[in-house]
Amino acid sequence: MYEDFASTLAATMWSDLDETPNRDGPTAEITDIETLVIDGNFPWTIVLLKTDEGVTGIGEAYPSPGVHEIITDYLRPVLVGENPLDVERLYHLMRESLSGRGSQWGVGTIAISGVELALWDAAGKLLDQPVYQLLGGKLREEVRVYADCHAGEAMVASAEEGQEEATYEPEAYAQAARMAVDDGFDIVKFDLDVPSGREIDTLSRHFDPPEVEHKRRIVEEVTEEIGHDAEVAVDLHWNFSPSTARRLCRAIEPYDLAWVEDPLPPENTDAMRELKRCTDAALLTGENRYGRHGFRDLIEEQAVDFLAPDVPKTGGIAETKKIADMAEGYYQALIPHNIGSPVATVATAHVGATVPNFVALEYHAREVPWWDDLVAQDEPLIQNGRLAVPDSPGLGIELDWDVVEEHRKHADR
Repeated sequence: MYEDFASTLAATMWSDLDETPNRDGPTAEITDIETLVIDGNFPWTIVLLKTDEGVTGIGEAYPSPGVHEIITDYLRPVLVGENPLDVERLYHLMRESLSGRGSQWGVGTIAISGVELALWDAAGKLLDQPVYQLLGGKLREEVRVYADCHAGEAMVASAEEGQEEATYEPEAYAQAARMAVDDGFDIVKFDLDVPSGREIDTLSRHFDPPEVEHKRRIVEEVTEEIGHDAEVAVDLHWNFSPSTARRLCRAIEPYDLAWVEDPLPPENTDAMRELKRCTDAALLTGENRYGRHGFRDLIEEQAVDFLAPDVPKTGGIAETKKIADMAEGYYQALIPHNIGSPVATVATAHVGATVPNFVALEYHAREVPWWDDLVAQDEPLIQNGRLAVPDSPGLGIELDWDVVEEHRKHADR
C-alpha cells in the first residue's frame, strides 16, 4: 500500500516543475536500492543504488536502528525510475516524501544521508568525474586525519586479566596517544568522560573536585608524553553540567588542547555559548545536529570554535558543504565526526577537499585490522595521518566484496 502511495507522491510532488529537466548529457534511471550491514566496531550500513546503465552508487548511513526499513520501504519506491544525476532534486524529494516521519531530524535524515552519498557516487561514475569535481573542485590534494585513541572501555576489552582498572589510569591514556602519534597522526583525541575508580552519580552531570582532578591528570599525562609531536583533543560526550564543564575547562586550559568536544548536552546552544565566553579552551560540537538548519544557531551565535557534522548523518555530502559555507562567514572551521567505514570516510574527505575551513577528519577504527581490506586497492587509505582524495570517478573507491561478505552482518546472527 505504501509503495503505491510513494509512487504517486513521486509523480505529483514536483508537478510544478512539469518533469525532470531536459538535458543533452547522459541520463540514467535508478532501478533498485539495497542495503547491507558490515559488522565493524559499529554496524556500518552500506547503501547500493543501482542504475540501468550498469553503474552502482555506493553510500553509507550512520549506524542507527530503522535505517534499512526507511531506505527500502519508504525511499526506494520514491526513487526507482528517477535520474540519479538529479542529486539535489532527489534530496529534496526524499525529504518531502518523509515529511512528518523524521526527514528533518533523526533516523529519517540518517537514511536520506546514506542514499545521498550513493547518488553522488553514481553521478560521478556516470559523468566520469570525482565527487569533489562535481562540488566545484578541490582546494587540497589530501585531507588531514586525526586518530581517536580509544582509551577507556575499548582498552579494557583488550586488557590482560587483572589489568582492567589500570586502563583508566592517566599512564594508559598517554601510552595509547603515543601509539597513535607513532603511527603518523599529528592530532590525537581521547575520551575524558571515563571512570576514575570512585562511585559517583554520573546522571547528575556534577563532578566533584577529585573527579575533575582525575581528568586533569589524564590531560597532563598525555600532553607531557606527546609534547609538540601532535595536537591533543578530548571528548566529553555531553556528560557534564555547565558548572562542571566550566571547572573542567579551566583546569585543562594550561595544556592548550586542540579542542574540547561536546562538553554539554547538544540541545542548548545558549548554554554552549555561555561556556565559550568563560573559557579559553576551544570548543567543538555538532555530531548530534542535523542539516544546515540544525547548525544555524551554533554558527550565528558563534557558540563554538569548531563544528563537527557527520556526513552520513546530517544530510549528506552537499548538506555538509552548505554547513561549511555558512560557517565560513563566521570564521568557524569544520572537524567532521566520523565513525564509519571507508565509504563514509572517503565521502567526508571529498567535502573536506572542497571547503577552505576544513581542519581534520576523524578516524575511529584503528582497532579494526581489516578496515583497509574493505577497499579494493593495495595501499592503505590513510597514511601518515593524511588521506589522499581519490581522483577516480564518484567517491573514487570500490569495495572488495569478498571482504565485505566475510564481515557482513546477517539478520540471523
